[in-house]
Amino acid sequence: MEFGLGLLVGVVALLIARLVLVRGQASQVPVSSEPVEIPAPSVAPAQPPIDEDRERRAIEQRLQAYEAELLEQANERARQVVLTAIQRTHLPTMSEATLDVVTLPAEDVKGRLIGREGRNIRTFEQVTGVDLVIDDAPNSVTLSCFDPLRRAIARRCLEQLIHEPKVYPAKVEEAFAAAKEEIEAEVRKAGDEAARILGLKGLAPAVREAVGRMRYRTSYAQNLYLHSIEVAQICGILADEFGLDGEVAVRAGLLHDIGKVLPPEWEGSHAMAGMRFLTSHGESKPVCSAVGAHHREIAPETPEAEIVIIADSLSGARPGARRESLEQFLERMKALEEDVEAMPGVDRVFAVQAGREVRVIVKPDQVNDQQTARLAQQIAEKIAADPRYPGQIKVTVIREIRSEFKAG
Repeated sequence: MEFGLGLLVGVVALLIARLVLVRGQASQVPVSSEPVEIPAPSVAPAQPPIDEDRERRAIEQRLQAYEAELLEQANERARQVVLTAIQRTHLPTMSEATLDVVTLPAEDVKGRLIGREGRNIRTFEQVTGVDLVIDDAPNSVTLSCFDPLRRAIARRCLEQLIHEPKVYPAKVEEAFAAAKEEIEAEVRKAGDEAARILGLKGLAPAVREAVGRMRYRTSYAQNLYLHSIEVAQICGILADEFGLDGEVAVRAGLLHDIGKVLPPEWEGSHAMAGMRFLTSHGESKPVCSAVGAHHREIAPETPEAEIVIIADSLSGARPGARRESLEQFLERMKALEEDVEAMPGVDRVFAVQAGREVRVIVKPDQVNDQQTARLAQQIAEKIAADPRYPGQIKVTVIREIRSEFKAG
């Protein structure tokens, strides 16, 4: 203990002595007024030159990797946004035809509808603009017309006449006037209901009435009223996701097809006619511009206009939403076969099962057995990436070798 304490004291004393000695020597150094020369810094040995090309390639590779990662994240985010919009706004599909079949309570009602020498039928067809077909089908008659609104009025009129004990031309005209008034009231109610569902205010009465008439109008067998509400709802969701003006997007989505229900004096395509109609009834310029641009007849001026285009395509392309014409179906099948035929090693392509399966025959000298599976995967990926081919499509790749020899 004493030895340790003594050693510590000695070390401290030695440090103090050294400090005093250093201070004393410093005080004896003469101060000179001459400038002091500072030695030049030593030059470090030269570094080897940097390979700029290699550095640039490394940076480009890193940027490409970052870009690919961001693109993948953006695609995944876009898929989630679109799926959310479709799932939240799914509406029932309504397929309309040009015929309505009305059931009669008894077979003798047909005689009352025909009238003496067919005068009731002639009056009915004259005032309604709808053909009344009375055939051999028991307890039923058929209404034929391409205009769903006129057909709806005629059906309401016929339902009233069925319960009348006596039917004559004046009674037909009276029933038609009452039916027309009822349908017009329902049209106005439908327009108000669409505005209430979407939370829209300030629609002009003529605009609301036109929206209500969409209820009796179809496009490719898709009910225009339901389609317009669906487009508006998708527009609202997409606008919220992207931070855009939801009021403009929803308004333009509801009114984008309003030109399809306008009278003939509004000339031009339905997009341009709708734009002029809405402009004349006080709608804002962004809404009118989006309506006119939803088929790209004019350039979209705002992001909301682009959203209307996207939402319209989503609603129309939903499987089962619209009836495809024979010409469109044949063109789609031909395009599918041509797209697959363009791939290397493919010999012939057949789209079967209404386009739900593609059978591919490859050239055996260019594609071996191991490559067929890879080719089938590539074809499936190419088809899945093309929006023209919705739904699931089976891809079958066939490789066949035939050897023929003639005997004799």
